[in-house]
Amino acid sequence: MRSRDAARRTIGWDIGGAHLKAACFDDDVLRDVAQWRCELWRGLSHLHEAFAAARERFGDNTTCTHAVTMTGELTDVFEHREAGVAAIVAATVRALGPDVGFYAGREGFVDASAASVRWGAIASANWLATASVVAQRLYDAVLIDMGSTTTDVVPIAGGRVVARGRDDAARLAARELVYVGVVRTPLCALAQRVRFRGRASNVMNELFATSADVFRLTGELAPAHDQAATADGAPRDLASTRRRLARMIGCDARDATDDEWLALAREWRSSFVALVRENVEAALGAAGVPRDAPIVGAGCGSFLVRECAAGMKRRYVEFADVVAAAPEWRDGAGLCAPAVAVAILRTSNA
Repeated sequence: MRSRDAARRTIGWDIGGAHLKAACFDDDVLRDVAQWRCELWRGLSHLHEAFAAARERFGDNTTCTHAVTMTGELTDVFEHREAGVAAIVAATVRALGPDVGFYAGREGFVDASAASVRWGAIASANWLATASVVAQRLYDAVLIDMGSTTTDVVPIAGGRVVARGRDDAARLAARELVYVGVVRTPLCALAQRVRFRGRASNVMNELFATSADVFRLTGELAPAHDQAATADGAPRDLASTRRRLARMIGCDARDATDDEWLALAREWRSSFVALVRENVEAALGAAGVPRDAPIVGAGCGSFLVRECAAGMKRRYVEFADVVAAAPEWRDGAGLCAPAVAVAILRTSNA
């Protein structure tokens, strides 16, 4: 039989292809938020290891109520998404025990036995969890969750999520899912030409550098969010970062000054912001969200979401403020917004 204290604990989990994120609530109050590197595309053993790290932080998770959402089923270690959902469900129950609810969007939470039938609703629904919580608290809004790998653009109107797409394919077509993030995106995906020393140059379509190199050099990427492996496997120090950036235009780091490489990083940054904003404006143009609706920012790239909001002359709201996170958990709540959201949704549906 559970203890009275344990029965009050709910942990929300967001199982991605690159990270495992968790938000722990006691008595409906956020008490802890954490993220672990989890390179799921290398195999399920990485998820097992991340759950083990979570157990060290949270204690015996098997006595808690769990709410789970995922995007990791997309990783190429699985034959297809259905197989990915099934494998992640099995690994999750093994790690967390039987009291696990898997978020299936508008269908609510389902247990492991129903997950195989509901896999299509479970797959990559984390954006809907976050947006649903925002819609409960803001009548009109635009959620932009910019993470390490992707950016979700979710319109909310009249207290309802009015996104046109529901699965990844439809959301990509509707420009509500933009496959760029501030850590893992190859730079060659952002622009085919950049300016360097006053002259435009083609770029090398190779995985020589990633968006983390840009935002590390500009000083905007928090070290705690800079967890992914670098493109060349070398360290994350600034000298190595400049070397990777230089390769993108066929140079060596010694060919220019530190200030010139910083200027190049800012060129890449401009391309990144322009790409995201183009998609946001296109998605909102089709959604009918009022012009005075605020933009709600989440994810490790929220510093750029704030910039987009200013450029679009919309009020900016942090996701942490939407859920009234205590000061010590504000950064974590934004970083792990889907994990926070599924815990809130399961608690409210209990």
